Amino acid sequence: MLTAQDINGLYAIIPTPAKAGAERFGATDTVDVEEATRLIDALIRDGVSGLIVLGTTGECATLSAADYRAFVGAVIETVGRRVPTFVGTSALGAHEVAVRMRMVGDMGADGTLLGLPMWQPCTTEMAVEFYRGASEFAPDLAIMAYPNARAFRYSFPLEFWAAVAEAAPTLVACKSSRPADLERLIEMTGRRVNFMPIDMQVQHFHAIAPDTTTACWATAAAMGPAPSLAIMDAVARRDGAAMTTAAADIAWANEPIMPLLQDPEVFARYNIQVEKFRIEAAGYCRPGPVRAPYHVVPRDIVEASRECGRRWAQLCQKLQVAAV
Repeated sequence: MLTAQDINGLYAIIPTPAKAGAERFGATDTVDVEEATRLIDALIRDGVSGLIVLGTTGECATLSAADYRAFVGAVIETVGRRVPTFVGTSALGAHEVAVRMRMVGDMGADGTLLGLPMWQPCTTEMAVEFYRGASEFAPDLAIMAYPNARAFRYSFPLEFWAAVAEAAPTLVACKSSRPADLERLIEMTGRRVNFMPIDMQVQHFHAIAPDTTTACWATAAAMGPAPSLAIMDAVARRDGAAMTTAAADIAWANEPIMPLLQDPEVFARYNIQVEKFRIEAAGYCRPGPVRAPYHVVPRDIVEASRECGRRWAQLCQKLQVAAV
């Protein structure tokens, strides 16, 4: 099983490509398997170190059971053990989570991206017990915690991490967003959990904890992984100047959507839409329409997202020219 120390480099978070008409209420067979296969092969060819699928960007909450199984099967078969793969198994309750964990483990996933049950908010005692149960249920499947406070209505406080590191030994990573309390988190979990930053926060994490900032995640990788790979390459080489340049490039590309990212309530409502529109505009992936009911989105958010995607494509082109 993967450990915290095994997780290195860039983990690409990808959408679940959708066929035309997937936005309709009651649509079935919505997964564009051909595009999913093409995207995964392209990302691995272009240098990503791992994949994370079926989180928010992957529309885990809106897929039918049949579409979920079809996509997981396509992902695992296409990856073919070339890179570690974490598959989201979050659901309304623990029983459905267990069904999904068994399914993805049997199919060959290396780990699962796992948030809390989505209906009734958990106390810390409940949250720790949930991850303890998941760890015990699937002892060969690594868990990457998904501490999305707005999706799961739980703040994942320090006392949670101190307890869960002891209770759930297979919890080896955390999909982090901001470096708050990073030093204490590393200390409290005994370095048994890899707190992975988003590509936008790599430089900040590295400044606090250079020895444990070994990997990052990026939904932006589905627009082309080159900018996110650049910052992780700079980290690996301990090249501060290159890190600063890469971070500035990423910040410039994301500038059009920063007002959304800085308003947690607004971003929580339009997270999937922002990702799909910017990915589509960048041209590296054909994500297809947003599945119902999240296909409703204001025009200004659409345009900001598309401008972000266009800038990211320009950045990828610049990096490609520089590499020649």
